[in-house]
This record gives sequence, C-alpha cells and structure tokens, in this order.
Amino acid sequence: MRRSIATVCLSGSLEEKMDAAAAAGFDGIEVFEPDLVVGELSPEEVRARAARLGLSLDLYQPFRDFEGVDDALLADNLRRAEARFAVMNRLGVDTILVCSNVATATIDSDEVSARQLRTLGDLAASYGVRVAFEALAWGRYVDDYWRAWQIVERADHPAIGTCLDSFHILSRGLDPSRIEQMDPEKIFFVQLADAPALSMDVLSWSRHHRLFPGEGAFDLGAFVAHLDRVGYAGPLSLEVFNDVFRQTDTRRTAEHAYRSLVWLEDQAARVVGEGTRMRTIPEVQAPTGLDYVEVKAEDTSEVETFLEQLGLTFRGQHRTKAVRLWSSGEVRIVLNEQHARDQEPTLAGVGLQVHDAAATAARAAALGVRPVPRRTQAGEQRLTGFAAPSGLEVFVNDDPVAGEPAWVEEFEHGSAEPSDAFGRVDHINLVHTWAEHDEAILFWTSLLGLHAPAGTEVASPQGLVRSQVMRSADGAVRLPLNVAPALTSHYPEHVALTCDDIVAVAAAARERGLPFLRIPANYYDDLAARFGLPEDEVARLRAHDLLYDRDAGGAFLHFYTPRVGRLFFEVVQRIGDYDGYGADNAPVRLAAQARH
Repeated sequence: MRRSIATVCLSGSLEEKMDAAAAAGFDGIEVFEPDLVVGELSPEEVRARAARLGLSLDLYQPFRDFEGVDDALLADNLRRAEARFAVMNRLGVDTILVCSNVATATIDSDEVSARQLRTLGDLAASYGVRVAFEALAWGRYVDDYWRAWQIVERADHPAIGTCLDSFHILSRGLDPSRIEQMDPEKIFFVQLADAPALSMDVLSWSRHHRLFPGEGAFDLGAFVAHLDRVGYAGPLSLEVFNDVFRQTDTRRTAEHAYRSLVWLEDQAARVVGEGTRMRTIPEVQAPTGLDYVEVKAEDTSEVETFLEQLGLTFRGQHRTKAVRLWSSGEVRIVLNEQHARDQEPTLAGVGLQVHDAAATAARAAALGVRPVPRRTQAGEQRLTGFAAPSGLEVFVNDDPVAGEPAWVEEFEHGSAEPSDAFGRVDHINLVHTWAEHDEAILFWTSLLGLHAPAGTEVASPQGLVRSQVMRSADGAVRLPLNVAPALTSHYPEHVALTCDDIVAVAAAARERGLPFLRIPANYYDDLAARFGLPEDEVARLRAHDLLYDRDAGGAFLHFYTPRVGRLFFEVVQRIGDYDGYGADNAPVRLAAQARH
C-alpha cells in the first residue's frame, strides 16, 4: 500500500512539510487546506513541487458541515464545494474529504444526507473529483463509520465513497471488523492515528492527543488487517493532531512518522499472515539481556571510585582505546574517556544481547533508524549501533555462546574474574525531553519489540515527572523513560544493580567509604505507619539509608548513591514476585537529590 501523511502532522510551511515528507520516504501527502491558504505557493506551484519531489497529492481536506441541511444552506454548501473543486483541479488532487456535519445539520435523516451527497457527487464528477465521506466521532448526527457507510451506499454514486479514520472509529469503541463487509472500491481513503487511553471529551482528545502508530493504546495492527482482508488498495495515510509534533523539527517528525507507518504495515501483515498484500520487514529480535552500560566523561575517576566502593571488579583497560571495564556477575560497566572534552559523567550508551544482531540491523535499516558507527581495529569485535531519540547509543550483540561476551577479552591488565556482589542490571532510567518522549516509545517498540505498560507520574520538588517503562516480556531488559519537568536542567539518569543481600552489600560499601544518599527520618516514621513494620526492621533500614516498598507479590529494598555528573547508581533487592520500581519512594529520592 502507498504511504501518505497529512501536512497537518508537521510543523513549518507547506514547502518545508513537502520536502520533509519526501525526504522521509512517503509516497504522497494530504493537503490540509489551511496550509495552502496561508502559504505563498499557488496551487500550480504546489503541484509542480510535488512532482519534482516524487510526491502524489492524495487528498484535499477538510470540507466541513455539508449534509443534513435545509435547501437554502445546501445551495451555499454546493457553492463552497465548487470553489474547492476548482482549486483541486489546479492542484491535481482528485479526492476531497467531506466530514460529517457538526455545526449546521438540522435534519437527522439518512435519506436526506444520501440525496444531498448524491447531488454533491454530480458536481464533483463534473470536475473529475471524488468525495470521501467520513463520520467524525463528534458529528451532530453521523458519528459512526457504519452509518456513514450506509449513507454512501444509499447515495449510490460513483463519485461518492467513504473515508475510514482509525481515531474516529476506535476512540468510540466501535468494532472495526465490519470494514470487511464493505466494497473496497468504495473505500476512497484511510487515515490512521493512535492515541493514549484518556478519559476526556473526544474532540479535545482528537485535537491535542493523537499519536503516531505504536505510541498509544489502539490496536492499529488489527484495524489495518481488516483493510487488507477486504482488499483495500488505496493509501494508508497518517493524520495526527498533536501539540508536540506541531512544534518539533519538521524533518525529524517526518522520519518518526514514516517509521511508525512501516512498523504498522509490518504488524498488520503479521496479523493477516499468508496472503497479505502488505510489506513486511525483518522480524523483531527482542533483547534477551543487557550486554553493557557505557558511561562517558572527560574524567571518569569519580565514577570508578563509586564502582569500587559498591563492590565491582576492575577488569582492565581496552588495548587500543581510552576505555576501562568494571563488572560484577552479569553487570558490565564501560567507562569511556574518548572524545569527551569538558563532559561530565553521562550515560552514553547501552549494549543489548539479541539472538540475531544482523537481523536487528536489517530491521533498523527498514525503519530508517540512524546507524551509529564505531571505529574498530583488526581483531576487535564489531557491534551494530543505532541512535535513540535522546542521542543514547544503542548497540546490539549476538547472545554469547557461553560465559562472557567475546569483546571482554579486549580489556587487559585487570582481574580475570568479576566479583559476585551483583547479579545483573535490573533497570536503567533514561531521560528524554517532552519533544522526544513519544518518538522514544516508538523507537524501543518498533526496533526491539519492548512493551510499554501504563505510565505513571511522580512528584518532584520541581514538578511532576512523567515516567513510562519500556521492558521485554520476561523483564530481562527494563528501561523506565522519564520526562523531566520543563524548567529542570541536567535531570539525572541512573543504573540499578540487583543483589541477593542488600544489607550486606550496603554495609560493605559503607566500609569502603561509599557516600549514601541521605534519607530523612520522617520517611522511616511514615514507613512504619504505612506498612506496620517491626521497629527492629525499620531501625535496620534507617541504619543503611535503605528504602522499602511492598505489593501483593513481594517486597523491594533499594538504596542510592549521590549523583556524579548526570548519573547515579541504585542497588536493589527484589523479594518474591515484586515487579515494580519503588515508585512511591521516588519523591523521597528526588527531594534528597535536590538537597545535595
């Protein structure tokens, strides 16, 4: 199927939007009428520019408030429509979107609406134009796609068909399976948008909170599968109204949008299975574990001190690079001082283990994910890398056959064996700006198949922190993504390490001189009240600055180091089937860090 995008999805002028859509790989665009009206290009110039860029002009939209009106208003509506058809002829666009009436309808009759659309069809046909009638979720009378389809059938005109919009259908909880009962030749256009699960009026939801496929709660894979099964062969087009995308970089948003459509087509093709006409890309390789965590700085000595105090083992210096390795159990932390002038300690990259790194690289190329090259010398292992939206470098490596990854052998003059203080990396908290957050969710979902459970919000001294965990199905990889308050600069990221006896780890770390993040006495008073813990247990937690949480599955103990640069470490112990992250303790940690 052809891939298209509505210009309303992007920021900038119509020219900039067209350039960005073409560069991202789209086949065509929907021309949003206000973009044309406010621009300086004539319709003929827009048409010529599209031809030069290799873009088709697939739809002109929107035409509002046409049907269900009295005869006097119908005459004026036909006048408005004829003026639009003339502009479409100049543009070279052959399909117009007509939305169900919201403001001026006074007649709730399918027969009247069909008769009026038939009249519009006669006028449209005289200009060589088709009309795609769409049910808006907030239409005055017509707010259901199936009713809109019945009106189109009743109109029975070759120039009258329907437009199916996933948001208008799924936001109202309608069953999209009836699409398979439609005549595919009368489905003139399809618009796609995802959205978060929100409880609000549908108009505001639509105007401000739509998302690209893969970022929200809608099952768009199943939706598009219905279209494939019925034989729809027209464009799949993105129509996403979102306050963030209207302010972000035009080209980057277009690339982000294109990635979502490639991902969605692949998802739908796999739902349909054999016989699908949609394109697939290499199958997702879900990460099986974390290969390493990379910290970068001009001087990593303070981080090294923390790692030694925590109980990790120095494994050596890389034989050709200014890079050092510390490890414990399956935890491997790489400290990189290359090309880091004036840089404070920052989480710069993560390595992930997958079954087939080459397949992941091929999937990334199909999704248009930007690669990250790394210079290697003879005899050094080559890893495949990609840039996450925040700039984090993500490298993938095939699962080790046995023991440690082969690249560990490139480090010399350190201990041959890791310590046993820690088991693995439990989770890595990453930080994004508000403009990067939705793109980041799509990146981790589409490229690596991570899942996104319901998000949360955590109170900090500077405002609410929005948090969304991305995780593999088995929990081997957990990446909480945080959006810091708008006025907060250098919001920290952190790495959490698992252990079996956190009291012993904390006591040993304190003996080695590790400075702990100080937890106030008020927290422990509140803890005793909330959970009814014995006094000796509370005293033990207080003595080691440990935090505590509990749910139906088990308990969670954890402590934090102070920040070093834009980074800190957390040590955790999961007891039983506890599967959270101590979210109720996050405000305590944030306040303590603010005091530091």
